[in-house]
Amino acid sequence: MALNMLYKSILETIIDNIDAGIHVVDHEGKTIFYNRVMGELEGLEIEEVMGKSILEIFPSLNEDTSTLLTVMKSRKAIYNKNQSYLNSHGKQINTVNSTIPFKISPDKYGAVEIAKDVTKVKELSEKVQILQQVLAGRDPNKEEIKGYTFKSIIGEEDDFLNIVSLAKTAAKSSSTVLIYGETGTGKELFAQSIHYESNRCNKPFIAQNCAAIPESLLEGILFGTVKGSYTGAVNRPGLFEQAHGGTILLDEINSMGLQLQAKLLRVLQEGYIRRVGGLNDIPCDVRIIATTNEEPQKSVASGALRKDLYYRLNVIYLRIPPLRERKSDIPLLAEYFIKKFNTILNKDVWDISNEVKNAFMRYDWPGNVRELENSIEGAMNMVTKDHILKPQHFSNMKEIFDNRRNDNNYRVLIHEGMSLDEIIENVEKELIIEALKECSFNITKSANKLGIKRQNLQHKIKKYKIRIED
Repeated sequence: MALNMLYKSILETIIDNIDAGIHVVDHEGKTIFYNRVMGELEGLEIEEVMGKSILEIFPSLNEDTSTLLTVMKSRKAIYNKNQSYLNSHGKQINTVNSTIPFKISPDKYGAVEIAKDVTKVKELSEKVQILQQVLAGRDPNKEEIKGYTFKSIIGEEDDFLNIVSLAKTAAKSSSTVLIYGETGTGKELFAQSIHYESNRCNKPFIAQNCAAIPESLLEGILFGTVKGSYTGAVNRPGLFEQAHGGTILLDEINSMGLQLQAKLLRVLQEGYIRRVGGLNDIPCDVRIIATTNEEPQKSVASGALRKDLYYRLNVIYLRIPPLRERKSDIPLLAEYFIKKFNTILNKDVWDISNEVKNAFMRYDWPGNVRELENSIEGAMNMVTKDHILKPQHFSNMKEIFDNRRNDNNYRVLIHEGMSLDEIIENVEKELIIEALKECSFNITKSANKLGIKRQNLQHKIKKYKIRIED
């Protein structure tokens, strides 16, 4: 009995201090548990809620719109459901809830609701909508800063130039484009270049990251809302309407919810959108460019991307190679970023040192071009009087200057200007040193290990000026 009381006390302490609201009702819909965080989310005191029915606490809800009552009756869980409702004081609440039934007796069920506050996210998304609406309506006759064009794309590696050429061809079309590339490869740069080189260049280009906002809010942002569709909703056009005649970039399309993907597919097939809560179809002439940081086929196989949507988007496919596959472009990119940050930071840097260049060529750049740009920017902030970026300026990348080549991986030495004879001598010297160390610097044993005569080994030790330990 004492142990059960201890467990109960521990459980209540945990539940009352986690960063989520918890609301539990019994089979009659009356509150039997309500934690402090939920009270803060809903603007209520715990005493106002305990023992009262849901509809008494939240008069704007009914048996059909309350997730707690719905789950209690259906006995089926609801996950990540967006709710907008009023509390008993008339305050509007916006939450994302997961609601799960639990058994009280064989024929009676209660429900537990776990809630997260999205009021601030919703307010921010509405500000984003308003801002994008303003941007979409800019006067083309006024001087303004345009986005990226193909002149902004830096690279001379053959495969990369082939992708640029394909993107330029895509700019002449209005077909959908699917761009795959790892984070930091420049997918939006390509998307903007396609738009601003197309016949839609004087129309809006609007980008939306599909992973940044919950699906329930993203739907309203993309397709617009109708007043009364949910509490607090107003008549507002979505991004598709705002981008009419232009291009909309859907970034990280593989993070979009499957239900919203189905609605997007209808837009692509029919050329119409319908606002959330609306009844009217609105014609929409928008070119869609979608990007993904995961291989599309993998997203389809995992169920993250609908197969039918993938085929509809994949009319023109661009794969942006990672920086590790175009290392010959690193010096060119470094030069470009140095010029860029000379202007921004008021510096006078000319180049990177050979040691930095060699380290850059060895490094795999998991963050791709964006990582290279950030590294150059960081180093240039460290420069005072120097005109050349040296290893000591790259305080956040010290490890790449300390790394040595893996066993037998000497291809990179070619990039360091070594001849074949020099590379072979380098390899021979390292193998001799390794054998000497393993044999405790015993000449006879080391020669046997290397398969050469003792006299031959002594000659090579002298040639390479290898110091023999006592």
